[in-house]
Amino acid sequence: MHEENKAAANGCGKIRSGAQNGAALLALMEKTGYSMVQQNGQRKFGGPPPGWEGPPPPRGCEVFVGKIPRDMYEDELVPVFERSGKIYELRLMMEFSGKFIGVCVSLDNCRLFIGAIPKDKKKEEILNEMKKVTEGVVDVIVYLNATDKSKNRGFAFVEYESHRAAAMARRRLIPGTFQPWGHTIQVDWADPEKVVDEETMQRVKVLYVRNLMMSTTEDKIKAEFNKFKPGVVERVKKLRDYAFVHFFHREDAVAAMSVMNGKCIDGASIEVTLAKPVNKESSWKQHFNGQISPSSENLLGFPNKEDGTQKSLGKPASLSVRLNGQHSPGPPEVERSTYPIFPGIKLTPISKYSLKLSHFSSAVMHLDYFCHKNSWAPPEYCLYSTTSQDGKILLVYKVLISSIANDSQSYFMPEKLCTTVEDAKELAAQFTLLHL
Repeated sequence: MHEENKAAANGCGKIRSGAQNGAALLALMEKTGYSMVQQNGQRKFGGPPPGWEGPPPPRGCEVFVGKIPRDMYEDELVPVFERSGKIYELRLMMEFSGKFIGVCVSLDNCRLFIGAIPKDKKKEEILNEMKKVTEGVVDVIVYLNATDKSKNRGFAFVEYESHRAAAMARRRLIPGTFQPWGHTIQVDWADPEKVVDEETMQRVKVLYVRNLMMSTTEDKIKAEFNKFKPGVVERVKKLRDYAFVHFFHREDAVAAMSVMNGKCIDGASIEVTLAKPVNKESSWKQHFNGQISPSSENLLGFPNKEDGTQKSLGKPASLSVRLNGQHSPGPPEVERSTYPIFPGIKLTPISKYSLKLSHFSSAVMHLDYFCHKNSWAPPEYCLYSTTSQDGKILLVYKVLISSIANDSQSYFMPEKLCTTVEDAKELAAQFTLLHL
């Protein structure tokens, strides 16, 4: 980036050419008698200064200064630092390459995540409460408990008519300023729903069915969806309290969606939508940034490659995995870069619980963090094993969340076995997060 652009970008209103920079630095060296050497990506001023006798200053005499404006150089920095005392050496980190701008799609997010909602509240109650205190509410998306349909899962998604309305609502709902039903709620942006192009969606012939009873079988689902037109369902894949219904023809899938949405199966009112095709570049494996091994990739029986579809799992940017629906896909990326430790950098002891969730990339750490933030006891992992037909030892963990022992879901165990302890523990943590 040119110096003029750097100055303008920093809002300093100061425009200085390369020649002017050189002249200013030469004047500084003539005035102070210090030398200036450029090496290893930095420019060293002094070290030692003129007339210095004896060894260099001992440890503890150097400070690190960050966030220096990119258009500020030694001729301006030296007078500032000299106010504190004589400078032995100043090393200015330089960037010699051009600047690259980052470009991404702007997200017009209209959806908020609301957590810590009393589990006995119905959709209508939550909707009415949100309308009382915020404007522009369009809908509330509530997920019911997998085993007790009279309870919600403790969270909801509130859809607003515009991004501005959602932003204003988020400010209004900041914890501490508003306590519906006497509870302090959690508020955050929901990750925007994955957008699939219309041409691709026109080819989908798989339905995503949620809010099923745990006891409802695949055969029962197939029979119910075949009622409106016998023989149209190719197969059903049920995963806990949701399922994917595959049709032979798209027109039958669309017709079934219209007929079956809102119908009752085994006493549960189901919701039916078109399933979104799998993006080959993203999978549940990417949700944890490559931390899942191949043995646990097909987590909880998620559709594998031949299924052609996958539901999106939702998580707001600052909270753990919340749901197994398709209303809030894709957690944010966890930054995995490393940075050099410069001399003088102060390292401070810190608790992992004071960090944000985005600092963790494994499900085990997510679950531990989630339990701590909810004032629960740490999760307990119980290891079980069995032997496969070829003699391999296969492992699975059962997770106990003792703080919700009164709930029928105090134990969580995936229906998948792994070949390593690490994979089994990661899989169990993912399963638990998914169903809390």
